[in-house]
Amino acid sequence: MPGCELPVGTCPDMCPAAERSQREKEGRLHRFEVAPGCRGDRPRADPQRAVKEYSRPAAGKARPQPSQLRPPSVLLATVRYLAGEVAERTDASCAEVASFVADRLRAVRLDLALQSAGDAETAVVLEAALAALLAVVARLGPNAAYGPVDPVLLQAQVQEGFGSLRRCYARGPGPHPRQAAFQGLFLLYNLGSVEALNEVLQLPAALRSCPALRTALAVDAAFREGNAARLFRLLRALPYLQSCAVQCHVGLARRRALARLASALSTPKGQTIPLGFVVHLLALDGPKEAQDLCQAHGLPLDGQERVVFLRGRYTEGGPPPAGACRVLVGSKLGGRTLEEVVMAEEEDESGDKSKSRA
Repeated sequence: MPGCELPVGTCPDMCPAAERSQREKEGRLHRFEVAPGCRGDRPRADPQRAVKEYSRPAAGKARPQPSQLRPPSVLLATVRYLAGEVAERTDASCAEVASFVADRLRAVRLDLALQSAGDAETAVVLEAALAALLAVVARLGPNAAYGPVDPVLLQAQVQEGFGSLRRCYARGPGPHPRQAAFQGLFLLYNLGSVEALNEVLQLPAALRSCPALRTALAVDAAFREGNAARLFRLLRALPYLQSCAVQCHVGLARRRALARLASALSTPKGQTIPLGFVVHLLALDGPKEAQDLCQAHGLPLDGQERVVFLRGRYTEGGPPPAGACRVLVGSKLGGRTLEEVVMAEEEDESGDKSKSRA
């Protein structure tokens, strides 16, 4: 529309000076943003740590000035800081970190939407922001329902991130070197969704033939078919970021596999199998997690090393137990930092590490 051209951001800092000053006065600085050694009732913001917080656009509110908007280069540096410094903090809970990072990444997406930027540089920022968000959400693990974070809100923000990025891809041909990986991440995060699968199948054939998307499609097929052996073989071989995306479906996949085992093996007198078999089949973190999973579904144990499948004993109550997923997720950084993964400073993001066959 005439007269509605978007501005170009000019703010050189992760947080505009005006916002830093205002939040200082109002006492709304997060402890991650406070200058080191600063004590008292009115802590000061550290310009190197303060990050612009999300503020919902309101009807009738004036558009922000260019000086309040960060250009893509600053936004990318902001994402790098959040992934490299904040997400790796050891003096805060995963929930506190996820809450802070998710809010600041939401502000990153909003700054992009409110200014004029090329699709290629927009995609780079959105990719990095989404990668960081997937990682901090995955690190919440089984305690996601506790602490200063709402898992449902985080899930909505991840979906918003995918929506923004995929709309950016759809606006032009790119180049977008990471598109195949992120289209695959979209499918993995929405595993089992008919709508997500249809959207991926409508992508150009050349894109669908990329290793990352072929692997994601194979994981989705194994999940739909209930082929636990193939599914967990594929999940073991996924790179770190792809594993973060699929982690939210692991509990359900394990429950379905255990239900199939109970249906096939249960007898009136009880049939036992080694817990080690369950650990291997479901890629669990160890015998203790296997014991907890079986007992949560009503399956008794024979000592410490075998599970008993008695007819009529298998039950499902509440959501599937969420494990820590050290084997399937946490162990896969392989000496790299989260910053390197988020910023694509790694040797292989294709997800083509698996040549498994069912």
